[in-house]
Amino acid sequence: MVQPKSASRSCALAAAAALHLLLLAPTPASAFNYADALAKSIIFFEGQRSGKLPPGNRMSWRGDSGLHDGAQHNVDLTGGYYDAGDNVKFGLPMAFTTTMLAWSVADFGKFMGGELPHARAAVRWGADYLLKAATSTPDTLYVQVGDPNQDHRCWERPEDMDTPRSVYAVTRDNPGSDVAAETAAALAASAVAFRRADPAYSSRLLHAAMRAFELADRHRGSYSEGALSSAVCPFYCSYSGYDDELLWAAAWLHRASNNASFMSYVRANGAQLGAGDDDFSFSWDDKRAGTKVLLARAFLRQRRRGHSNNDLPELQLYKAHSDSYVCSLVPGTASFQASQYTPGGLIYKEGGSNMQYVTTATFLLVAYARYLRSAGAGAVCGGGREVAAAELVALARRQVDYVLGKNPAGTSYMVGFGARYPRRLHHRGASMPAVRAHPGRIGCDEGFRYLHSGEPDANVLVGAVVGGPDARDGFVDDRDGYGQTEPATYINAPLVGALAYFAGTAKY
Repeated sequence: MVQPKSASRSCALAAAAALHLLLLAPTPASAFNYADALAKSIIFFEGQRSGKLPPGNRMSWRGDSGLHDGAQHNVDLTGGYYDAGDNVKFGLPMAFTTTMLAWSVADFGKFMGGELPHARAAVRWGADYLLKAATSTPDTLYVQVGDPNQDHRCWERPEDMDTPRSVYAVTRDNPGSDVAAETAAALAASAVAFRRADPAYSSRLLHAAMRAFELADRHRGSYSEGALSSAVCPFYCSYSGYDDELLWAAAWLHRASNNASFMSYVRANGAQLGAGDDDFSFSWDDKRAGTKVLLARAFLRQRRRGHSNNDLPELQLYKAHSDSYVCSLVPGTASFQASQYTPGGLIYKEGGSNMQYVTTATFLLVAYARYLRSAGAGAVCGGGREVAAAELVALARRQVDYVLGKNPAGTSYMVGFGARYPRRLHHRGASMPAVRAHPGRIGCDEGFRYLHSGEPDANVLVGAVVGGPDARDGFVDDRDGYGQTEPATYINAPLVGALAYFAGTAKY
């Protein structure tokens, strides 16, 4: 029976009111052991490593893989990360993963305690690969290893894979400004992360970042619209184009180098590259919201040093857009968008792998809150409402707590954390017997019996955060349902920073 419009409206209002109460409810002093969650979120990256694994790799069921990557082109492209549950090294999400891990270390390293060396190792594993990809051949950036179409026709352990390890690159004649600029951002952010810990390495990273940015900016074009289209789409098409990555990379290069030319680039090109666009999601594809927050940091720091707003009109715009972004997430503000949440209070953007948007938003809420607090400022949300940094932190913490188990399903969405968590991941290595347990090769087609099995994973991919629940907080622990059960490096990377903050400031 169709409800009368008045009844439907009443239900909608009641649901909105319930969501407001849920998101505004006080949080307990410490709902979870955030330090344990932080440690596990970092261990996850050791399960995604490609190449020759170092002694003491803590995901002990993993083995060496991809040891000849790049050999057919006489270049060493070993190392790096598999993006998710397959065995391809996709450059765009790997670079974004590295950027977010580095930003986590740069901003939240002081909260990581004994986990800081492990976090730096996770950054370095990605940055080392990107260094090789960006510097091995002049005017060339290697952006992918592995034929994704062939890889996805098999269900194989990375240690067994025998699908083509094809190598894909962007050049001056075959441009890829999106992936090249994201690589520049990753290298620059990593330079910031290692500035004090390893100055010589930081300098190498910064130099490579500048080279990658020059390739991206001088030879413009999207990597998913040229010769690489069939290899990168539909897997990691650059749907947002490359303008957002160019501005993002310039912002990171300015932070890493303090070279005024990069801020001049931002001022001269910002309007053309999307500075005036409001955007309400942040991901491996779309960097606009993250760029606004990063440049708002520069604005707030300069204002704190005595510059007036009239001296910084271009940068003030980024503060205004950052405010707009966070205000859309805060109940009670004029721009609040209740449709961005599930009934249980989880940020919700899209049906497939939604948790990636949760972790990026959570990271930005905490990072921006700290930038505001350091400047004695708040987020201006219209209608005379100013949201304090503490309110943004509380909102971010509710998202973290939802991920860790405070949700309608009563399950942790981080593998190995808590008593109840997903046990049937859409992940080749986790689902199949480890090489130590089953030394014989498991072939391409033979592996599919593990994909379609209802049995729990043979190996625990500790710390992996999966795609997560649907728009109604529903979750099915089914290996075939990759939208809900596939983990990804770019889901975990932003969460590392947020967990570090809560681990370092929690009152137990």
